[in-house]
Amino acid sequence: MLSLLSALTIICLLVPVYVYAGYPLLLWLFSRIKPGIRRQRADIEPTVTMIVSCFNEADVIEEKIENCLGLEYDRDRVEFIFVSDGSDDGTDEIIERYSDRGIRLIRLEGRSGKTAGLNRAVPQASGSIIIFSDANAMYARDAIRKLVRNFSDPAVGYVVGAALYQNAEQSAAGDSENAYWTYELRIKELESRLHSVVGGDGAIYAIRKDLYAELDSRDISDFVNPLHIVIRGFRGVFDGEARCYESTAGSYRREGLRKERIVNRSFRGLLVNRSVMNPFKFGFFSFEVISHKLLRWLVPFFLLLALAGATVLSAQGIALFQFLLASAIVFLALALIGFLLSNRPGIPRLFSLPYYFVMVNVYAIKGIWAYLLGETQVTWTSSRAQQDSQGLVDRSRIVMLALLGLLFLTYR
Repeated sequence: MLSLLSALTIICLLVPVYVYAGYPLLLWLFSRIKPGIRRQRADIEPTVTMIVSCFNEADVIEEKIENCLGLEYDRDRVEFIFVSDGSDDGTDEIIERYSDRGIRLIRLEGRSGKTAGLNRAVPQASGSIIIFSDANAMYARDAIRKLVRNFSDPAVGYVVGAALYQNAEQSAAGDSENAYWTYELRIKELESRLHSVVGGDGAIYAIRKDLYAELDSRDISDFVNPLHIVIRGFRGVFDGEARCYESTAGSYRREGLRKERIVNRSFRGLLVNRSVMNPFKFGFFSFEVISHKLLRWLVPFFLLLALAGATVLSAQGIALFQFLLASAIVFLALALIGFLLSNRPGIPRLFSLPYYFVMVNVYAIKGIWAYLLGETQVTWTSSRAQQDSQGLVDRSRIVMLALLGLLFLTYR
């Protein structure tokens, strides 16, 4: 019985190791062993429509509009549509002031969600290429040209650009988020070389208009829409030279809430489109989806099972699991220090990264659990509008503290 428990515990521990280290390493090795898919790019200038989703973005919307108007692309071949999901802070009035400069507003009454807004806007777009963006994502002047050059390849159905953070050094949460995102961009680049980048990025990605199929309002568009495109036989590529710049969420709680919403909707989207995980139909892309998305979302469950197994086995005097349990206690202690210092600037990564890891995984559990209970988060709120609750302790922190206390008591 102990040998079976030992094997299961080791397997549960190895899954996270594979997800965060083994999978990127395999991508790197495959990219060295086999030649990557030949990239075809050309300086083309198709008609383009940029669709900007917004809700209560009065503090950044004018900057975004000016950013759009300053992009290097023939103005006769690009249009800008701003979709407001029932904004009530003056966002729409600011957008309407630019109507004589070609900025178009589509307003949804009430809160319908970003995907419902895109379903409304895409059929009204005149461009053959649709670029999706967020109100706080400021594009480099040549970003449109960098994105559309990839569509000279008829096999490419969507293109994902690089969203870069510009204020990461201002907070420990921002620094942690930026470190994670730098790691993510490297994975996207490797995936793109071998088959397709998994998913888009709501801040900067483009598709062929005729590949957009109306989505369920519960779908997260920048993940489900690319899946649909791959199902139809096209690829998706990452172009790191097509760049936009945005601010980090700025606090651990805001980043955690964003993570919860993304996992909640993406988990549902993947299960609805689960055929993409069939390697007999989609080959290497199935390997990418399972490794990069499904297993990553399930990491906290594997870690909890590994922790439970290590606790039981360490009580039996097995040295390996006593070491693993002690390592878990040290890691959670570092995360606890990161939590205690989380409101201070300049926290060493020794503390901030463990706390960030614990926090986002707790929120991933919450997102999946909400889906299992039949809840899908359709609407969103800009991270700039979210305020950390005063006088309330984040539930993710309670879980971490309780778990740490339990481990200390067990190890004693």
